[in-house]
This record gives sequence, C-alpha cells and structure tokens, in this order.
Amino acid sequence: MLSKVATRSFSSSAANAYKVAVLGAAGGIGQPLSLLLKLNHKVTDLALYDLRGAPGVAADVSHVPTNSTVKGYNPDQIEAALTNSDVIVIPAGVPRKPGMTRDDLFNTNASIVRDLAKAAADYAPNAAVLVISNPVNSTVPIVAEVFKSKGVYNPKKLFGVTTLDVLRASRFVSEVAGTNPVHEKVTVVGGHSGITIVPLLSQTEHKSLDTETRDALIHRIQFGGDEVVQAKDGAGSATLSMAQAGARFAGSVLDGLAGEKDVVEPTFVDSPLFKSEGVEFFSSKVTLGAEGVKTIHNLGELSDHEEELVKGAKDTLISNIKKGVEFVKQNP
Repeated sequence: MLSKVATRSFSSSAANAYKVAVLGAAGGIGQPLSLLLKLNHKVTDLALYDLRGAPGVAADVSHVPTNSTVKGYNPDQIEAALTNSDVIVIPAGVPRKPGMTRDDLFNTNASIVRDLAKAAADYAPNAAVLVISNPVNSTVPIVAEVFKSKGVYNPKKLFGVTTLDVLRASRFVSEVAGTNPVHEKVTVVGGHSGITIVPLLSQTEHKSLDTETRDALIHRIQFGGDEVVQAKDGAGSATLSMAQAGARFAGSVLDGLAGEKDVVEPTFVDSPLFKSEGVEFFSSKVTLGAEGVKTIHNLGELSDHEEELVKGAKDTLISNIKKGVEFVKQNP
C-alpha cells in the first residue's frame, strides 16, 4: 500500500498534468516559447505544430530533462496535435518589418488564425486558447467568431496575450525610477497595440512623475515593439521577450486550471466592462481559475489623464474588433 505522502504527491502530480499545444512552434516566438514551456513542470505533454520544422524543434527541446514528453507535428497531423489539449497557444503568423504596424499584418495573419481556430474548435473545443498572433485586438475576435460558428464558443477560455505590455511596463518604469523591475507591478489595460495600450501608472508608486517623463514612459510602453523591430533591422520583431510573456501567461492559466488561488494577470478577453459602449473585448486584470476566466476586474481608480487614454483606446478597439468579426463573415 502507498504511504499517505506517496498517495498525496501522486494525486497532486496527476492533477498538475497538462497537455499544451503550440501552433507555430518553429517560428521566432514559437521556438523559445516551446523551450520555456518545457521548463514548466505542469506541462507533461508538449505538442509542437507548424507548417514545417516542428519535429526538429520537438527533438531539440525534448532533450531538456524535465518530466514531459514532446512531439512535433506537421500540417497533416493537426488533429493529433490538438486532441486532449488543455491549453493551446497560438504564436503563428508573420512578424512585423520596419515601418509596419500590427494592422499591416492583418491580412496575412487573419487567415492563419482563422484556420487554426477551426482546427481547435473541431479537435479541442474545451481547451483554453491563448492568442499571440498580431494584431491581437482583431485576431481574438476572429477566434471567437469561428468558435461561435461551430457552436463551441466559451468566453471564459479565450485570451489575448497582452503580457508583453506588462513586462515592458515593469522594465521601463524601473529604468525611469531606478528601481528593481522585479518589484514593479504595473497593470496595463485596453488592448495590445499602440494607443490601445494603457498602463495605469497612477496605481503604482510612481504617480507623481512629471508630465513629460510620464508621457514619454507611456509612449515607450505603447510602442516598445517598434524599438525591437527597428533594432532587428528587418530580421524580425519581439520574439524572445514575447516568448517569455507567452510562457508566463500560459503558466498563469495552468496555475488557474490547477486550482491555485489569486492568480491574476491582465489579458484581452470577452469583457462586460464596456460592452454597453460597443467594446466587446477589453484587457484588464483577470483572476484565472479552473474554468479559465474566473473574475474580470474593473479598472479601479484612474487619473484624469488615464480616463482620456482609455477613452481613446475604446474608440480604436471598436474598429479593431469589428475588423476581425467582419473578416470571418466575409471569409468563413
């Protein structure tokens, strides 16, 4: 007979056994993301899918000695890649080049995300779906519309990953304030591009920054991706920092699924906060739980300046979201 300790550790490890599928695993974000997910002890089955190259990435990552199996899947194996997934992360698509906005990516990435969403709806309708592919403000609504069309939409299980904005906010605030970024917690709300990114600096220790410093800091958080696109000089966009953001958010979703308490991350979800104003999706702090989204938190107290920023974000979000919805209508 197993001792009490053995039984307990067995049951808790069984409860923490999850299959995670990465769609676009051989790309600039997909490869480092796959590595970071291999290091997450809750991930026991890692399914890496891409149009080409996924078996190679899987073979490489599989040598990392953590307690999980890794398998790479080609396009004709997407059903096997997705079946029984608990979490599906979608970094697939093309990266930005200098001078491109996230919207410029729309035409290419919209159809990629639509097709992957169809497969996810067919083979893993209960999985939590984490969308990284830009423009997130439009690709998340695309996934929602595809799932609705197949009758399996669960708003609690669909997330736009905005965590990179949160990481950048921590880092950039610490550079201005001369603090340790590990201790800087900045809530970022709205969406995931340009002026839809609204860092709530008034809710940090740094509410008394002078206007010029504050505005420069907010602009840097909103357009931090451009720094990377320009520095890479046509060779890609933010892939390594984005992989870290995706791995952190996926880890938080898994913590929630495992029943851990007080797991809170800002994320772009189907949200009641501004639905009455026609904003169907909005990023704010969300408590994650066994069902996915447990609680969507309101924005709390905002400064007058933040109120203005949120207003501008909402106007842009309405058109970004509509773009995604219309795309699926016209290209089912």
